Amino acid sequence: MTDTWTAPARRIVSLLPSATEIAYALGLGDRVVGVTHECDFPPEAKMKPHLTASALPPAANSAEIDRHVRASLHAGSSLYALDSGLLERLAPDLIVTQELCEVCAVSYEIVARAARRVRSDPRVVSLEPSSLEDVYANIETFGELTGTRDAADALVARLRTRSAALSAHFADRSRPRALVLEWTDPPMSGGHWTPSLVQLAGGVPVLGNHGENSVVLSWPAIAAADPDVIIVAPCGFDLDATLRAIALLGNVAQYTALRAVGAGRVYAIDGNAYVNRPGPRLVDTAELFATALHGEPYGAALTDFSAIRRIPGLLP
Repeated sequence: MTDTWTAPARRIVSLLPSATEIAYALGLGDRVVGVTHECDFPPEAKMKPHLTASALPPAANSAEIDRHVRASLHAGSSLYALDSGLLERLAPDLIVTQELCEVCAVSYEIVARAARRVRSDPRVVSLEPSSLEDVYANIETFGELTGTRDAADALVARLRTRSAALSAHFADRSRPRALVLEWTDPPMSGGHWTPSLVQLAGGVPVLGNHGENSVVLSWPAIAAADPDVIIVAPCGFDLDATLRAIALLGNVAQYTALRAVGAGRVYAIDGNAYVNRPGPRLVDTAELFATALHGEPYGAALTDFSAIRRIPGLLP
């Protein structure tokens, strides 16, 4: 790679769904030449050539996926395949990837190794957000790399305005204690940007891991915390898959004994589209969280009816 790469990127390969969303939000869809198999927003992104494939078993439940992931990582295997031949044929001048999580995307090492064989000498940029502010910074970085800094600044300004409006709307309400589960078997807390989104939505995050990776929780610890609201948004699951995961939680006695479960204050959210994807739609995520915390449809919940679902309570 050259250290003097300064010209605006014209041929972009995005190996992150969130980066694909940023590119399209900045009006760069025509410059995106390749994406991952998971890049599904906006819908036109799905028509771009796919450079990746998943090694995870299709239609597996949470426990099965967890076992497969742990076995693969223990063996040093990748969870994703990268089509290096297609990458070379696409001849990008910018490849956007990440080092944050081996489970979420192709590893940086695999991408960097493949990029060294590409004759177009692409610049490889790794986005590593751990907060909403980091996402804003990534948008601005994307603007710098592509010569669209004005569009990036305008997008960040719009997102900040929406965030401020959300915070003000619920400022005088009570602040429910909320647990966000990013996995169900085993249960895992929401990490990185998730606790701050709960705070932005007018809640108090419970057992979250602010700015760091998600961590495995024990059911006794969850029972001791006994949150007011539970938001279930497994990484990579859409709403239907999330509802199936919640149904399996009905077999866990410590889950069914929680106050939030009995009172019908459990919400399923499309984690794949929103909670686990650090792009412009994280503000939508905060709006969905506010809907769950306060029982009042707000923002994204008023436009995407497939994003959130309340689970009926167990109490008569």
